[in-house]
Amino acid sequence: MRSDTENAEHTTGRHGAGLQLGLATGVFVLTFWAWNLIGPLSKTYSERLDLGPTWTAVLVAFPVLVGAVGRIPVGIWTDRYGGRRMFTLICLASVVPTAAVGVSGGSYAALLVSGFLLGIAGTSFAIGVPFVSAWHRPERRGFATGVFGAGMGGTALSALLTPFLVERLGLVGTHLAMCAALLAAAALSWTMMRDAPGWRPNRDPVLPRFGVVLRRKVTWQLSVLYALVFGGFVAFSTYLPTMLVTAYAFAQTDAGMRTAGFSLAAVIARPLGGTLSDRFGAVRVCLVSFFAAAAMASVLAFQPPAEIPAGVSFVLMAAALGLGSGGVFALVAELIEPPRVGAVTGVVGAAGGLGGYFPPLVMGAVFQLTGAYTIGLLLLAATALIVALFTIKVFLRGRRDR
Repeated sequence: MRSDTENAEHTTGRHGAGLQLGLATGVFVLTFWAWNLIGPLSKTYSERLDLGPTWTAVLVAFPVLVGAVGRIPVGIWTDRYGGRRMFTLICLASVVPTAAVGVSGGSYAALLVSGFLLGIAGTSFAIGVPFVSAWHRPERRGFATGVFGAGMGGTALSALLTPFLVERLGLVGTHLAMCAALLAAAALSWTMMRDAPGWRPNRDPVLPRFGVVLRRKVTWQLSVLYALVFGGFVAFSTYLPTMLVTAYAFAQTDAGMRTAGFSLAAVIARPLGGTLSDRFGAVRVCLVSFFAAAAMASVLAFQPPAEIPAGVSFVLMAAALGLGSGGVFALVAELIEPPRVGAVTGVVGAAGGLGGYFPPLVMGAVFQLTGAYTIGLLLLAATALIVALFTIKVFLRGRRDR
Protein backbone atom coordinates (compact mmCIF):
# COMPACT_ATOMS: atom_id res chain seq x y z
CA MET A 1 0.00 0.00 0.00
CA ARG A 2 1.23 3.50 -0.85
CA SER A 3 1.11 6.32 1.64
CA ASP A 4 -0.80 9.51 0.74
CA THR A 5 2.48 11.23 -0.14
CA GLU A 6 3.55 8.36 -2.37
CA ASN A 7 0.14 8.35 -4.07
CA ALA A 8 0.43 12.09 -4.69
CA GLU A 9 3.93 11.67 -6.09
CA HIS A 10 2.78 8.74 -8.27
CA THR A 11 -0.08 10.84 -9.63
CA THR A 12 1.95 13.97 -10.26
CA GLY A 13 4.35 11.95 -12.38
CA ARG A 14 1.46 11.54 -14.89
CA HIS A 15 -1.04 14.40 -14.62
CA GLY A 16 0.01 17.99 -15.13
CA ALA A 17 3.76 17.47 -14.81
CA GLY A 18 4.46 18.18 -18.48
CA LEU A 19 2.52 21.44 -18.49
CA GLN A 20 4.16 22.69 -15.31
CA LEU A 21 7.61 21.72 -16.59
CA GLY A 22 6.93 23.61 -19.82
CA LEU A 23 5.69 26.71 -17.99
CA ALA A 24 8.64 26.75 -15.60
CA THR A 25 11.12 26.27 -18.45
CA GLY A 26 9.54 29.08 -20.48
CA VAL A 27 9.71 31.53 -17.59
CA PHE A 28 13.29 30.47 -16.90
CA VAL A 29 14.21 31.18 -20.55
CA LEU A 30 12.81 34.70 -20.29
CA THR A 31 14.42 35.57 -16.97
CA PHE A 32 17.78 34.28 -18.17
CA TRP A 33 17.44 36.42 -21.28
CA ALA A 34 16.85 39.43 -19.03
CA TRP A 35 19.80 38.43 -16.83
CA ASN A 36 22.12 38.48 -19.86
CA LEU A 37 21.01 41.75 -21.47
CA ILE A 38 24.35 43.50 -20.94
CA GLY A 39 26.80 40.90 -22.29
CA PRO A 40 25.65 40.91 -25.96
CA LEU A 41 25.92 44.72 -26.02
CA SER A 42 29.39 44.89 -24.48
CA LYS A 43 30.91 46.38 -27.63
CA THR A 44 28.26 49.12 -27.70
CA TYR A 45 28.93 50.06 -24.09
CA SER A 46 32.71 49.84 -24.38
CA GLU A 47 32.73 52.14 -27.42
CA ARG A 48 30.18 54.56 -26.00
CA LEU A 49 31.94 54.83 -22.62
CA ASP A 50 35.52 54.28 -23.88
CA LEU A 51 36.09 51.23 -21.67
CA GLY A 52 39.18 49.01 -21.62
CA PRO A 53 38.92 45.18 -21.53
CA THR A 54 39.04 44.97 -17.73
CA TRP A 55 36.27 47.52 -17.13
CA THR A 56 34.14 45.92 -19.85
CA ALA A 57 34.59 42.54 -18.14
CA VAL A 58 33.52 44.03 -14.80
CA LEU A 59 30.39 45.46 -16.41
CA VAL A 60 29.51 42.16 -18.10
CA ALA A 61 30.11 40.11 -14.95
CA PHE A 62 28.27 42.35 -12.49
CA PRO A 63 24.72 40.95 -12.99
CA VAL A 64 26.11 37.48 -12.27
CA LEU A 65 26.90 38.48 -8.68
CA VAL A 66 23.33 39.04 -7.45
CA GLY A 67 22.05 36.25 -9.68
CA ALA A 68 24.44 33.91 -7.87
CA VAL A 69 24.22 34.98 -4.24
CA GLY A 70 20.50 35.73 -4.48
CA ARG A 71 19.77 32.08 -5.27
CA ILE A 72 20.42 31.15 -1.64
CA PRO A 73 17.49 33.04 -0.07
CA VAL A 74 15.31 32.42 -3.14
CA GLY A 75 15.86 28.66 -2.83
CA ILE A 76 14.96 28.75 0.87
CA TRP A 77 11.84 30.82 0.20
CA THR A 78 10.81 28.39 -2.56
CA ASP A 79 10.84 25.53 -0.04
CA ARG A 80 8.50 27.62 2.08
CA TYR A 81 6.25 29.52 -0.35
CA GLY A 82 6.29 27.34 -3.46
CA GLY A 83 7.36 27.84 -7.06
CA ARG A 84 4.18 29.54 -8.27
CA ARG A 85 4.50 32.47 -5.89
CA MET A 86 8.25 32.77 -6.28
CA PHE A 87 8.25 32.71 -10.10
CA THR A 88 5.62 35.47 -10.06
CA LEU A 89 7.61 37.54 -7.57
CA ILE A 90 10.94 37.24 -9.40
CA CYS A 91 9.40 38.22 -12.76
CA LEU A 92 7.85 41.32 -11.20
CA ALA A 93 11.03 42.22 -9.29
CA SER A 94 13.07 42.02 -12.51
CA VAL A 95 11.04 44.65 -14.34
CA VAL A 96 12.53 47.76 -12.71
CA PRO A 97 16.23 46.85 -13.11
CA THR A 98 15.56 45.78 -16.71
CA ALA A 99 14.13 49.22 -17.47
CA ALA A 100 16.95 50.89 -15.54
CA VAL A 101 19.62 49.17 -17.65
CA GLY A 102 17.90 50.46 -20.77
CA VAL A 103 18.14 54.10 -19.70
CA SER A 104 21.63 53.87 -18.14
CA GLY A 105 23.71 53.46 -21.29
CA GLY A 106 25.39 56.83 -20.92
CA SER A 107 26.81 56.26 -17.43
CA TYR A 108 29.17 53.51 -16.34
CA ALA A 109 28.21 53.91 -12.67
CA ALA A 110 24.49 53.76 -13.45
CA LEU A 111 25.02 50.68 -15.60
CA LEU A 112 26.90 48.95 -12.78
CA VAL A 113 24.12 49.67 -10.27
CA SER A 114 21.27 48.67 -12.57
CA GLY A 115 23.23 45.65 -13.82
CA PHE A 116 23.85 44.57 -10.24
CA LEU A 117 20.09 44.63 -9.56
CA LEU A 118 19.42 42.89 -12.88
CA GLY A 119 20.94 39.84 -11.22
CA ILE A 120 17.53 39.31 -9.56
CA ALA A 121 16.37 37.71 -12.80
CA GLY A 122 19.12 35.10 -12.55
CA THR A 123 17.82 33.78 -9.23
CA SER A 124 14.91 32.03 -10.96
CA PHE A 125 17.01 28.88 -11.32
CA ALA A 126 16.71 28.19 -7.58
CA ILE A 127 12.92 28.22 -7.93
CA GLY A 128 12.59 25.85 -10.83
CA VAL A 129 14.64 22.88 -9.65
CA PRO A 130 12.57 22.15 -6.50
CA PHE A 131 9.38 23.08 -8.37
CA VAL A 132 9.83 20.57 -11.22
CA SER A 133 11.39 17.94 -8.92
CA ALA A 134 8.20 17.90 -6.85
CA TRP A 135 6.17 17.24 -9.99
CA HIS A 136 8.15 14.14 -11.04
CA ARG A 137 8.90 10.70 -9.63
CA PRO A 138 12.48 10.07 -8.46
CA GLU A 139 13.44 8.06 -11.54
CA ARG A 140 12.39 10.96 -13.79
CA ARG A 141 13.89 13.86 -11.86
CA GLY A 142 17.17 13.86 -13.76
CA PHE A 143 15.21 14.28 -16.99
CA ALA A 144 12.93 16.95 -15.49
CA THR A 145 15.71 19.06 -14.00
CA GLY A 146 17.66 18.67 -17.24
CA VAL A 147 14.77 19.93 -19.36
CA PHE A 148 14.16 22.83 -16.99
CA GLY A 149 17.87 23.63 -16.97
CA ALA A 150 17.73 23.91 -20.75
CA GLY A 151 16.00 27.20 -20.05
CA MET A 152 19.48 28.61 -19.68
CA GLY A 153 19.07 28.90 -23.44
CA GLY A 154 17.68 32.32 -22.62
CA THR A 155 21.29 33.44 -22.79
CA ALA A 156 21.42 32.13 -26.37
CA LEU A 157 18.31 34.10 -27.27
CA SER A 158 19.82 37.17 -25.66
CA ALA A 159 23.09 36.80 -27.56
CA LEU A 160 21.26 36.26 -30.84
CA LEU A 161 18.33 38.67 -30.59
CA THR A 162 19.31 41.50 -28.24
CA PRO A 163 21.75 43.19 -30.69
CA PHE A 164 19.21 42.65 -33.49
CA LEU A 165 16.39 44.21 -31.45
CA VAL A 166 18.55 47.16 -30.42
CA GLU A 167 19.24 47.92 -34.09
CA ARG A 168 15.50 48.07 -34.77
CA LEU A 169 13.90 49.24 -31.51
CA GLY A 170 16.77 51.15 -29.96
CA LEU A 171 18.34 50.51 -26.59
CA VAL A 172 15.45 51.81 -24.48
CA GLY A 173 12.79 50.24 -26.68
CA THR A 174 14.39 46.81 -26.43
CA HIS A 175 14.51 46.94 -22.65
CA LEU A 176 10.93 48.17 -22.40
CA ALA A 177 9.85 45.25 -24.60
CA MET A 178 11.61 42.90 -22.17
CA CYS A 179 9.78 44.58 -19.27
CA ALA A 180 6.46 43.87 -20.98
CA ALA A 181 7.48 40.23 -21.49
CA LEU A 182 8.40 39.90 -17.80
CA LEU A 183 5.03 41.31 -16.75
CA ALA A 184 3.29 38.82 -19.03
CA ALA A 185 5.39 35.99 -17.54
CA ALA A 186 4.39 37.06 -14.02
CA ALA A 187 0.71 36.95 -14.99
CA LEU A 188 1.18 33.53 -16.60
CA SER A 189 2.99 32.18 -13.54
CA TRP A 190 0.26 33.33 -11.19
CA THR A 191 -2.68 32.09 -13.26
CA MET A 192 -1.33 28.88 -14.84
CA MET A 193 1.30 27.43 -12.52
CA ARG A 194 0.39 25.05 -9.71
CA ASP A 195 2.61 23.61 -7.01
CA ALA A 196 2.66 19.82 -7.08
CA PRO A 197 -0.11 18.14 -5.02
CA GLY A 198 2.55 16.21 -3.12
CA TRP A 199 4.50 19.37 -2.27
CA ARG A 200 4.37 20.61 1.31
CA PRO A 201 5.84 23.92 2.54
CA ASN A 202 8.87 23.64 4.77
CA ARG A 203 7.98 25.87 7.72
CA ASP A 204 11.07 25.18 9.80
CA PRO A 205 12.83 28.39 10.98
CA VAL A 206 15.00 29.71 8.17
CA LEU A 207 18.33 30.17 9.90
CA PRO A 208 18.49 26.74 11.58
CA ARG A 209 17.35 25.08 8.34
CA PHE A 210 19.98 26.95 6.36
CA GLY A 211 22.58 26.00 8.95
CA VAL A 212 21.75 22.32 8.50
CA VAL A 213 22.23 22.63 4.74
CA LEU A 214 25.56 24.43 5.14
CA ARG A 215 26.87 21.84 7.60
CA ARG A 216 26.40 18.98 5.16
CA LYS A 217 29.55 18.16 3.23
CA VAL A 218 27.56 17.04 0.22
CA THR A 219 26.25 20.61 -0.26
CA TRP A 220 29.78 21.93 -0.69
CA GLN A 221 30.92 18.94 -2.74
CA LEU A 222 28.09 19.47 -5.23
CA SER A 223 28.87 23.19 -5.24
CA VAL A 224 32.42 22.52 -6.43
CA LEU A 225 31.12 20.52 -9.38
CA TYR A 226 28.50 23.07 -10.38
CA ALA A 227 30.86 26.01 -10.02
CA LEU A 228 32.87 24.50 -12.87
CA VAL A 229 30.17 23.45 -15.32
CA PHE A 230 27.52 26.11 -14.87
CA GLY A 231 30.07 28.75 -13.99
CA GLY A 232 31.90 27.94 -17.20
CA PHE A 233 28.67 28.21 -19.17
CA VAL A 234 27.73 31.56 -17.63
CA ALA A 235 31.23 32.93 -18.08
CA PHE A 236 31.34 32.04 -21.78
CA SER A 237 27.74 33.13 -22.39
CA THR A 238 28.39 36.58 -20.95
CA TYR A 239 31.99 37.14 -22.04
CA LEU A 240 32.23 35.21 -25.33
CA PRO A 241 30.85 38.14 -27.40
CA THR A 242 33.68 40.31 -26.04
CA MET A 243 36.22 37.53 -26.53
CA LEU A 244 35.22 36.95 -30.17
CA VAL A 245 35.32 40.67 -30.92
CA THR A 246 38.76 41.19 -29.36
CA ALA A 247 40.48 37.92 -30.32
CA TYR A 248 38.87 37.21 -33.70
CA ALA A 249 37.72 40.70 -34.80
CA PHE A 250 34.08 39.67 -35.35
CA ALA A 251 31.38 42.31 -35.60
CA GLN A 252 29.09 42.51 -32.55
CA THR A 253 26.15 40.88 -34.37
CA ASP A 254 28.37 38.08 -35.73
CA ALA A 255 29.83 37.49 -32.28
CA GLY A 256 26.29 37.36 -30.90
CA MET A 257 25.25 34.73 -33.42
CA ARG A 258 28.25 32.55 -32.55
CA THR A 259 27.61 32.98 -28.83
CA ALA A 260 24.02 31.91 -29.42
CA GLY A 261 25.34 28.76 -31.10
CA PHE A 262 27.55 28.09 -28.09
CA SER A 263 24.62 28.52 -25.70
CA LEU A 264 22.34 26.40 -27.87
CA ALA A 265 24.80 23.48 -27.78
CA ALA A 266 24.87 23.66 -23.97
CA VAL A 267 21.07 23.93 -23.83
CA ILE A 268 20.60 20.80 -25.94
CA ALA A 269 23.20 18.91 -23.93
CA ARG A 270 21.75 19.73 -20.50
CA PRO A 271 18.56 17.62 -20.67
CA LEU A 272 20.63 14.94 -22.36
CA GLY A 273 22.93 15.04 -19.33
CA GLY A 274 19.96 14.57 -17.02
CA THR A 275 18.53 11.70 -19.08
CA LEU A 276 21.89 9.92 -19.35
CA SER A 277 22.32 10.36 -15.59
CA ASP A 278 19.01 8.57 -14.99
CA ARG A 279 20.31 5.69 -17.10
CA PHE A 280 24.07 5.46 -16.52
CA GLY A 281 24.63 7.44 -13.32
CA ALA A 282 25.21 11.12 -12.73
CA VAL A 283 28.81 10.74 -11.61
CA ARG A 284 29.87 9.11 -14.88
CA VAL A 285 28.17 11.87 -16.88
CA CYS A 286 29.93 14.52 -14.81
CA LEU A 287 33.33 12.93 -15.37
CA VAL A 288 32.84 12.85 -19.14
CA SER A 289 31.91 16.53 -18.94
CA PHE A 290 34.95 17.55 -16.89
CA PHE A 291 37.54 15.74 -18.99
CA ALA A 292 35.99 16.98 -22.25
CA ALA A 293 35.94 20.57 -20.98
CA ALA A 294 39.62 20.32 -20.04
CA ALA A 295 40.51 19.03 -23.49
CA MET A 296 38.59 21.75 -25.35
CA ALA A 297 39.96 24.54 -23.15
CA SER A 298 43.48 23.31 -23.92
CA VAL A 299 42.80 23.47 -27.66
CA LEU A 300 41.27 26.95 -27.47
CA ALA A 301 44.12 28.28 -25.34
CA PHE A 302 46.32 28.54 -28.42
CA GLN A 303 43.73 30.55 -30.39
CA PRO A 304 43.21 28.24 -33.37
CA PRO A 305 41.79 29.78 -36.55
CA ALA A 306 38.16 30.85 -36.46
CA GLU A 307 35.24 28.75 -37.66
CA ILE A 308 36.31 25.10 -38.11
CA PRO A 309 39.00 24.56 -35.42
CA ALA A 310 37.87 27.21 -32.94
CA GLY A 311 34.16 27.01 -33.69
CA VAL A 312 34.02 23.24 -33.30
CA SER A 313 36.02 23.43 -30.08
CA PHE A 314 33.69 26.07 -28.63
CA VAL A 315 30.63 23.96 -29.50
CA LEU A 316 32.16 20.83 -27.95
CA MET A 317 33.09 22.86 -24.88
CA ALA A 318 29.48 24.05 -24.60
CA ALA A 319 28.15 20.51 -24.98
CA ALA A 320 30.50 19.29 -22.25
CA LEU A 321 29.40 22.04 -19.85
CA GLY A 322 25.74 21.36 -20.63
CA LEU A 323 26.11 17.64 -19.97
CA GLY A 324 27.81 18.38 -16.67
CA SER A 325 25.14 20.86 -15.60
CA GLY A 326 22.45 18.24 -16.18
CA GLY A 327 24.53 15.61 -14.40
CA VAL A 328 25.14 17.70 -11.29
CA PHE A 329 21.47 18.40 -10.67
CA ALA A 330 20.56 14.79 -11.33
CA LEU A 331 22.99 14.13 -8.50
CA VAL A 332 21.27 16.77 -6.34
CA ALA A 333 17.90 15.06 -6.92
CA GLU A 334 19.49 11.72 -6.02
CA LEU A 335 21.26 12.78 -2.83
CA ILE A 336 19.01 15.46 -1.29
CA GLU A 337 15.64 14.79 0.34
CA PRO A 338 12.70 16.77 -1.19
CA PRO A 339 12.04 19.24 1.70
CA ARG A 340 15.62 20.54 1.40
CA VAL A 341 16.03 20.55 -2.38
CA GLY A 342 15.28 24.28 -2.62
CA ALA A 343 17.79 25.28 0.03
CA VAL A 344 20.52 23.05 -1.39
CA THR A 345 19.70 24.21 -4.92
CA GLY A 346 20.12 27.79 -3.74
CA VAL A 347 23.60 27.14 -2.38
CA VAL A 348 24.73 24.97 -5.30
CA GLY A 349 23.20 27.40 -7.79
CA ALA A 350 24.96 30.28 -6.08
CA ALA A 351 28.25 28.43 -6.46
CA GLY A 352 27.52 27.99 -10.15
CA GLY A 353 26.73 31.66 -10.57
CA LEU A 354 29.85 32.75 -8.67
CA GLY A 355 31.81 30.32 -10.82
CA GLY A 356 30.69 32.43 -13.76
CA TYR A 357 31.46 35.75 -12.09
CA PHE A 358 35.23 35.56 -11.80
CA PRO A 359 36.37 34.11 -15.18
CA PRO A 360 35.34 37.18 -17.22
CA LEU A 361 37.34 39.35 -14.81
CA VAL A 362 40.35 37.04 -15.19
CA MET A 363 39.96 36.92 -18.98
CA GLY A 364 39.74 40.69 -19.24
CA ALA A 365 42.81 41.21 -17.07
CA VAL A 366 44.79 38.50 -18.89
CA PHE A 367 43.96 39.95 -22.30
CA GLN A 368 44.86 43.47 -21.20
CA LEU A 369 48.24 42.27 -19.88
CA THR A 370 49.19 39.76 -22.60
CA GLY A 371 47.03 40.51 -25.63
CA ALA A 372 45.76 36.90 -25.65
CA TYR A 373 43.49 34.58 -23.66
CA THR A 374 45.93 31.67 -23.45
CA ILE A 375 46.64 31.82 -19.70
CA GLY A 376 42.96 32.13 -18.77
CA LEU A 377 41.94 29.13 -20.87
CA LEU A 378 44.81 27.00 -19.54
CA LEU A 379 43.63 27.85 -16.02
CA LEU A 380 40.17 26.58 -17.00
CA ALA A 381 41.65 23.34 -18.32
CA ALA A 382 43.63 22.80 -15.12
CA THR A 383 40.57 23.54 -12.97
CA ALA A 384 38.46 21.04 -14.91
CA LEU A 385 41.07 18.32 -14.37
CA ILE A 386 41.25 19.06 -10.65
CA VAL A 387 37.45 18.89 -10.32
CA ALA A 388 37.42 15.58 -12.22
CA LEU A 389 39.93 14.08 -9.77
CA PHE A 390 37.90 15.49 -6.87
CA THR A 391 34.76 13.84 -8.26
CA ILE A 392 36.49 10.47 -8.54
CA LYS A 393 37.70 10.69 -4.97
CA VAL A 394 34.49 11.95 -3.34
CA PHE A 395 31.66 10.41 -5.39
CA LEU A 396 32.88 7.56 -7.58
CA ARG A 397 34.54 5.75 -4.68
CA GLY A 398 31.41 5.94 -2.59
CA ARG A 399 32.59 8.53 -0.04
CA ARG A 400 29.23 10.30 0.23
CA ASP A 401 29.32 11.92 3.62
CA ARG A 402 25.87 13.50 3.84
